[in-house]
Amino acid sequence: MTLLLADQIDALLPQTQCTQCGYQGCKPYAQAISENKAEINQCPPGGALGIAKLASLLGIDEKPLNPDFGTEHPRKVAFIIEADCIGCTKCLPPCPVDAILGANKHMHTVIADECTGCELCIAPCPVDCIIMADLDNPSAWDQAAADHAKQRYQNKQQRQQKQVEEKAERQKKQKQMLAKLKAKK
Repeated sequence: MTLLLADQIDALLPQTQCTQCGYQGCKPYAQAISENKAEINQCPPGGALGIAKLASLLGIDEKPLNPDFGTEHPRKVAFIIEADCIGCTKCLPPCPVDAILGANKHMHTVIADECTGCELCIAPCPVDCIIMADLDNPSAWDQAAADHAKQRYQNKQQRQQKQVEEKAERQKKQKQMLAKLKAKK
């Protein structure tokens, strides 16, 4: 029953995967809420509306957003100041939804329609060329956008897991090859 509840809670979260709640994404936060290890008021992107939805689902009283986790503000998206970007690629790994395109030593860009506004790309940038910009339509983050962001996040997680498995397989084959070479000596 707890897993089902966690899935219901996760479905109500904004899926920005911003980690502001103190968890490594929306799903772990949802799991923590379902296990009474986290409060419903730790998600700044979800804000008051998200808290109201969670309170309704769980049959508990609403509470104000806990300021220890941030403040509610209109959704923004990352924007890279092209003239300042050095192409270091440090912003790529932290983006939970692969909304940043770029290659080593080439200017990067953000796909605004895919950006969740999580701000996780800002801190790793060594030249401070990433800023958060207001959206033309800040109210556009609806359930369809959250579902889309969740799918992109899951796709990235699956891709990264496949890369880990492929690397482990290559290392295993290399060790086997080295063992065969040593055995021939």
